[in-house]
Amino acid sequence: MHPNPAFRKADTARNIAFAREAGFGILAVTTDDVPLISHIPFLLSEDGTCAEFHLVRSNPIVRLLDGRLRARLAVQGPHSYVSPDWYGVEDQVPTWNYVAVHLVGEVTLQPQATMRDFLDRQSAAFEARLLPKPEWRADKMTPEVLERMMRQIVPCAMRVAEIAGTWKLGQNKPEDVRLRAADPLEAAGQGQEVATLAQLMRAPPA
Repeated sequence: MHPNPAFRKADTARNIAFAREAGFGILAVTTDDVPLISHIPFLLSEDGTCAEFHLVRSNPIVRLLDGRLRARLAVQGPHSYVSPDWYGVEDQVPTWNYVAVHLVGEVTLQPQATMRDFLDRQSAAFEARLLPKPEWRADKMTPEVLERMMRQIVPCAMRVAEIAGTWKLGQNKPEDVRLRAADPLEAAGQGQEVATLAQLMRAPPA
């Protein structure tokens, strides 16, 4: 997390809402060698205390889950390069604005018998975002094929002990300077993600 307190004013509820909406992040654990990283979709409880996900059984992280494993789940939001020309004042340097929320806690394996229930809840949550598309459900699959695929993955849960967010949106600059940079950033036409970042620059967490 960025150390500047100007970028860390979002309250816990907003950080939780951001992570729940994203639903995808980078799981990182430490080892005696190099950190292990996995890119995972997840479900986060409404109160932010539990993140549920699954890992492929052959994932090296699974071999570390013989007890409780400390981990960090980093959730990336909109981000973009910001040109110093856009500020309209002298002696500025290039920077990168972004939003990110980190969840820290202990990961444990869950009973394999809970795998189907989790997959059903997870697919339902993400399929709901695709309305009016008819919902895909696991019962559309041949039962034997579904069972074989489920044996290749393991259910996991993180008991979240810490939530921290960085909303780096130019709050360390005068308001008029920050607002002046938002318009050309959005006008650069880099897509909806960057347009969302520009909107956040106009109304950062206070």
